[in-house]
Amino acid sequence: MTSLTKKKLAGKVAIVTGGASGIGEATARLFVAHGARMIIIADIQDHLGQQVATSIGSQNCTYMRCDVTDEDQVKALVQSTVENYGQLDIMFSNAGILSKSDQTVLDLDFQQFDRLMAINLRGTVACVKHAARAMVDSGVRGSIVCTASVAASRGALRRTDYAMSKHAVLGLVRSTSKQLGVHGIRVNCVSPNGVATPMTCQAHEKSVEEVEEIYEAGRILKGAVLRAGNVADAVLFLASDDSELITGHDLAVDGGFQDR
Repeated sequence: MTSLTKKKLAGKVAIVTGGASGIGEATARLFVAHGARMIIIADIQDHLGQQVATSIGSQNCTYMRCDVTDEDQVKALVQSTVENYGQLDIMFSNAGILSKSDQTVLDLDFQQFDRLMAINLRGTVACVKHAARAMVDSGVRGSIVCTASVAASRGALRRTDYAMSKHAVLGLVRSTSKQLGVHGIRVNCVSPNGVATPMTCQAHEKSVEEVEEIYEAGRILKGAVLRAGNVADAVLFLASDDSELITGHDLAVDGGFQDR
């Protein structure tokens, strides 16, 4: 079987947090298309999560409610996955939010700041921690992929709290890749530029087309639109054996994004 036709995740078991829509949903679907034995979609959007799992098919996908800000729920998610399916090969820690406002340092709302950090950072740490523990305990040479952002490697004119959270995620990935390498566990992140997901469109209060136009203006690469599927392709690469010697890496999917 050639590399062009083989299923890259044949027999693998994966958790996708924030999998009910956007990048998470696109990734869950792509994982199954590449032979994953079971995908557990974890989210707090129960109706959407159940819909996605049903549309993929119960033989390959299930939904489990999980609020990543609650470490006990993350631990239960991982334990349930291992108990029901025998292993955990891939954790895609993707759950995250945007600020409700531009949130410059001059008008930083600490209530919003704390909520965003609890989801984007603390939730990601919990997912990495418990996925890694399960992989170490079972001897699985697994792959952990986190959703960072182009904001993880540069400053931001607005949404200061979001940029801070993604900087911290990048630090988490670089540190844990060094700590877990001895166990054969790889930790990487994917850093997209703006994608017109339901969450992003809601934050901007604009249509998909309008959001795509906003972000396209800042990209060097013209003639293509960055969509959730493009990010899912990058996550698949980092989750699969195609990247078996890549760890601690921040893979930008941004079309050559430049600050304006």
